[in-house]
Amino acid sequence: MAGSAQPGQAEAEKRYDVFHTDCPARDMVDHVTSRWGIWVLISLRSNPLRFYELRESIQGISEKMLAQTLRTLVRDGLLWREVEPTTPPQVTYGLTEFGRDIGEPLTDLFDRITRRLPPYSAA
Repeated sequence: MAGSAQPGQAEAEKRYDVFHTDCPARDMVDHVTSRWGIWVLISLRSNPLRFYELRESIQGISEKMLAQTLRTLVRDGLLWREVEPTTPPQVTYGLTEFGRDIGEPLTDLFDRITRRLPPYSAA
């Protein structure tokens, strides 16, 4: 079936070798699981946020690191970015379909960890 959108068997079996240093998928795994990447994806799981809302939701992240992390995740296709032409510009970020797909297991992991930890007490 020529021109079909369905991948052929050979294409379906072809996978990235994430253990190889030159693998592009390895870079994306590094970006997603970076110190701040995972927190950005989890923070955006419910709804899009503006830059400063994201910064407030992720305690301990600097503006510089947030900007770098957002730039990388947008470039990877995990986030979308919308700029409103106001003074100053308002920039909103949200998960793409791919970002939601990647973020779902991270959210599950986060939820499992927080359910299994002993009750938190402010000491």
